[in-house]
Amino acid sequence: MFSYLSKKIAIPNNAKLKCIAWNGEQGWIACGSEQGMLKVLKLEDPKAVADASPAGGQGLNANQTLQGHADSVVVAAWNEQHNKLTTSDSNGLIIVWILHKGLWFEEMINNRNKSVVTDMRWAADGSKICIIYEDGAVIVGGVDGNRIWGKELDLQLTLLDWSPDGRRLLFCTTAGDCHIIDAGGNSVSKATPHPNAAFSMLHQPYCPFEVVPWGSQPLQAYSRSHKIQTPLEEHCSIMYCRMLTPAWLTFLAYEDDISEAGSYGLDAFTGQAEIIGLEWYKGQEGYSEPGCPVLAICLRTGQLQLMKDELDDTCLVLKTGMQASNIKWNSNGSVLAVSGVMGNTGPGAALLQFYSYSGQHLRTLRVPGTGIKALAWEKGGLRIALAVDSFVYFANVQPNYHWAYFAGTVVYAFSKPDRAEACVVFWDVQTHETYAKYVRRLITVKAAGQHCILVTRGEETGQCNIILCDAIGTPVDSSATMVEPLCLTMTSTHVVAASGDTVFVWLYSSASGTGNANVVGGAKLAQAEATFKMDAAAATLSPRGSEGTSNPITAIAAVPHMLLVGRSSGEVHCYTLPDLVPAGKHTLRCRPQALALNCNSTRMSVIDLHGVLSFYDFHVPPQQPGAQGSGVPTSGEHLAVERKDVWDMLWSEDSPDLFAILEKGRMYIFRGLDPEEPVQSAARLCCFKDLEVTAVMLDDIMKAGTEPEKHQVLQFETRSLRDTRQLLNTVSIADTMQFIEQNPHPRLWRALAEHALKARNYDTAEKSFVRCADYQGIQVVKQLRRMDTALKQDAEIALYLKQFDEAESLYRHMDRPDLAIDMRMRLGDWSAAEKLLKASGSGNDTLMVTIWNKIGDHHADRHKWHKAAAYYAQAKNSDALADALYRLEDFEGLEQLTAALPDGSPLLLQMGEQFQSVGLCQQAAAAYIKGGEVKRAVDCCVLLSQWDQAVTLAQEYSIPQIQTLLFKYAAMLLEQQRTMEAVQLYRKAHFHKEAAQLLLQLAKSEAARRAPPVRIKKLYLLAALEVDQLKARMLNIGEQPGTGSPGKAGGASTGTAAAAHTLAGLVELEAAGGAGLGAGAAVSAWHGAQAYHFWLLAHRQLYAGNTDAAMRTALHLRKYDDVLDPQDVYSLLGLTAFYNGFFGQCSKAFTRLESLTNIDEAKRESFADLAMSIFMKDPPNDPKSLYETREQGSIKLASLGMTSKPKASKREVCVASGKLIKGMSTAVCCQTCKQYTSYAEREDMDICALCHTQLPLGSSTSLLTNLSYLDTDMK
Repeated sequence: MFSYLSKKIAIPNNAKLKCIAWNGEQGWIACGSEQGMLKVLKLEDPKAVADASPAGGQGLNANQTLQGHADSVVVAAWNEQHNKLTTSDSNGLIIVWILHKGLWFEEMINNRNKSVVTDMRWAADGSKICIIYEDGAVIVGGVDGNRIWGKELDLQLTLLDWSPDGRRLLFCTTAGDCHIIDAGGNSVSKATPHPNAAFSMLHQPYCPFEVVPWGSQPLQAYSRSHKIQTPLEEHCSIMYCRMLTPAWLTFLAYEDDISEAGSYGLDAFTGQAEIIGLEWYKGQEGYSEPGCPVLAICLRTGQLQLMKDELDDTCLVLKTGMQASNIKWNSNGSVLAVSGVMGNTGPGAALLQFYSYSGQHLRTLRVPGTGIKALAWEKGGLRIALAVDSFVYFANVQPNYHWAYFAGTVVYAFSKPDRAEACVVFWDVQTHETYAKYVRRLITVKAAGQHCILVTRGEETGQCNIILCDAIGTPVDSSATMVEPLCLTMTSTHVVAASGDTVFVWLYSSASGTGNANVVGGAKLAQAEATFKMDAAAATLSPRGSEGTSNPITAIAAVPHMLLVGRSSGEVHCYTLPDLVPAGKHTLRCRPQALALNCNSTRMSVIDLHGVLSFYDFHVPPQQPGAQGSGVPTSGEHLAVERKDVWDMLWSEDSPDLFAILEKGRMYIFRGLDPEEPVQSAARLCCFKDLEVTAVMLDDIMKAGTEPEKHQVLQFETRSLRDTRQLLNTVSIADTMQFIEQNPHPRLWRALAEHALKARNYDTAEKSFVRCADYQGIQVVKQLRRMDTALKQDAEIALYLKQFDEAESLYRHMDRPDLAIDMRMRLGDWSAAEKLLKASGSGNDTLMVTIWNKIGDHHADRHKWHKAAAYYAQAKNSDALADALYRLEDFEGLEQLTAALPDGSPLLLQMGEQFQSVGLCQQAAAAYIKGGEVKRAVDCCVLLSQWDQAVTLAQEYSIPQIQTLLFKYAAMLLEQQRTMEAVQLYRKAHFHKEAAQLLLQLAKSEAARRAPPVRIKKLYLLAALEVDQLKARMLNIGEQPGTGSPGKAGGASTGTAAAAHTLAGLVELEAAGGAGLGAGAAVSAWHGAQAYHFWLLAHRQLYAGNTDAAMRTALHLRKYDDVLDPQDVYSLLGLTAFYNGFFGQCSKAFTRLESLTNIDEAKRESFADLAMSIFMKDPPNDPKSLYETREQGSIKLASLGMTSKPKASKREVCVASGKLIKGMSTAVCCQTCKQYTSYAEREDMDICALCHTQLPLGSSTSLLTNLSYLDTDMK
């Protein structure tokens, strides 16, 4: 990051500024000063000025003085959503200003006439404003001016801020306390002072930071948990602190004078300090990473605390080393600006420090004046306004973006408000194609050669992942390291990361497999990664980063054969690559912050901590054949030439004397050490080659997000190239050649050759191509001389000069579309070739198919599979189309393609594998069968557990091994106690007999261990359903071939076959019955399901308080004592009869309980005692007779009110209520379990209560009128 002062505005009458606020949406700047002066300014739009650079010196677009305040304006706050300005002066007068027709006017005025406003803030959504007064008064009002609520607190308030969601307010007092209240004015929590609590935990084992003093050197902080080193500037330190209080740390002041450098101590605290800054980032533009600090609190003594929220108990505490005055987050919460003074308060003592959200010190800016009274950021974070004395200073800020340039591609990362991941965009500046990827926990981006790397934080604490990507963002390789990449560089073969005194080197190129061994300190390594410590006596591998060093690494640079490591002491260590052999040490007169080597490694550029650029010339010894480390400098000289305020530089790739620098808002190109005239630009340098500098307007690109524009890429030519072009247009070719000979460069000779070609001066063009060693150009000249027409020559020249549209136009003018098509095909512009071929009407189908395939390949390389599939389909390229459809997950299209392919096609087997990989068994089997691989189809069904289909295919194609495999797999499942999986296996394979056997066994075992009754009922029900399916499968006549009717020819034979099949089914069913799974098994399974169904029903009725229905249902359980425990049955019957008042039935239940043979005497006696206690009070009589207690057919005529004796009939039980059913016309029978449900219960449910099968439709309305239960109560 770099910052510099760019503009100054004076306030009239030398009025001292008191506050400043910047409207991020509209760009208005409010400046409050003494004498009631309030000015609203607006800078000119940089894009409206001639030069688009922020350093272009914009004037004022608006300058209005607002009248209304009589005393110093001390507070100003913008409501950006409603475009309002709220100000207050030292008399407590509050004015709300509104914009009307370009001018600001008063909208509302308020004055309590009791106290002074100390702070006021609008909520993030602009709907509410909170105003606090010095006497403790708090007012929250709406945007319309109405008061929402107000309170009088017994506090002296100084600062406030809203939480990001607008639900909480944070107040600071003059006593150094922090109070949290909700949006309704209710107190949430209050901090309690704990003396020396702030740093009492620093020496505990879990403290993640250790502060190591350097004496007069800057302090250095090392993380034990994150393995990072954060070099800070003078008198600054950083530490993590675990809070002792539940929510807040009470800030404690230093006893020592803040102006005394190096006099700080961890135990020198007395009393509390004033809180001067409170800033809570609202997250409007997203977050730099999930869970990053957003709440900042700063003390007058310079202590700064960063927190994730108001309840964060592991805050980050910094010492800025100055007497602080203000803090402010930038618009995206990535940088915090802290203003203050160092030492005395005289002129030149004002400082502005910048910190990242993680607490890393980024830059210090010295500001003229006695102190910074207030500060405000511009939206986007590229400028900051400073209120200094009676001036407004503007400082430009160049943020540390995550970006890189390689192979004609700009890769950059930014945050989105709605995504936790960083959006990484790969932008091809030639084709204007973009590819967006989302990466979690991104740290930085670097690039070189044909690849870039994305560095992210790993899942393991302290681990960093390095992902190698190509130009469209496809991961190519990856590595991991425990070294935090505070310093990072990359070459075409290596990635180097450094932290502390630890260096990590990764040989990512394919050259790592050529047998070249890595060496660390002379010890060879077999792998392509190496980690070593520079301070170790003997270099050794280290799995983790350094725990601490007094001489950390601050900068690194690398070229394919050499690595340079710069340290804070000014030492620069040289190592050979890829061997990593130490090859010398050089000493600088400054602390390097950035190092770079020119193209021949003879000169090194150095940018120090303060932005001063200097150069170091290397002395390379003569190269000895076969000598190790040859070409690495052993000595050098630090040149005296320096340039200040430099924040970026780039060496030319083809000239060791050329380089470009960015100095404040200007770009300079140097030849040797002599600068050319500057260019106003703040664009980031990408590439310097062929006397042209490529730069990108990264600030605008970041704002554009995923849609950058071509004009954001800039090209700057060197003076020699510009002069050459001017000479070519104004003087003769001979004079221009003489100038180029005096200033030789291949790019100038190539420019002369191109100009000569256009003039058809082939002799000069050939000589120029020879001077720039362009063999292709020489061949073009020879080819031009052999051409007979001028049009052909012009077309070939346009083609060589890459003026392809002009060349195409000339070919078409010559009526040679074939040459135009051939040109487009050679260029790889297949879309243009397709259009030309269609326009020519030549009808060359073979060529069109080739073009379609190439277009499809083009889109496939860029992962645009929809377009690729469309062109592959036109070209009838089945192989490529199948791959595209598979990547699109268009399995319906793949299935259609399977049907279109001929039998036996090898592609069918590949498509079968694709279907199988996503679990589409039916489609995979069909593809395998059509491809002639039935065995693979069966294997696919087995692997995907589709045993029914596997068995069907095995029977159809006579593959007997499938049943053996099935039973072996089922036996393995049973050995592992995975019974239900074995049942599911048998069910899928239609082995219903085996499934039913397992279910019945499991139901009985579950009942024995008294499992939940619902589970046991389900097991019996599943077993019954499996037996029913077995019966239906064995007796299904429809499975036999032939459907002729007996009345037609062949009907007799068909009937005979059906009868034979039925007889075979009966025989097989009888055999199954012998194995325990015949009709009796079905009855047994349904019998068990009914038993547990009525058992559950009786309990539900009893707990619902319906004791009569519960008793009647319990009476039905007597015929299920072969499934249920008789003790349980009669205990439930006795209990329900007792609560229902039927003591006769209760007595009978106790009689059965006492007569059980499987209970001990103690329990028998307890039953007898309980019965005695009941029936001594209530005689064993029923209030009325029950039909459920009588045998069928023994009902008396009188009890039914009938004159004749009815026929004996079986009374069915309603499975929904447990009641007896009067007649079959009043109930519906389930087609699955053959049990009845009365129409009265049918109104409340559409499924059978026992088996949960859909019930048939009800009867007619006439039947519904007779719905009633048989009154079985008999007096």
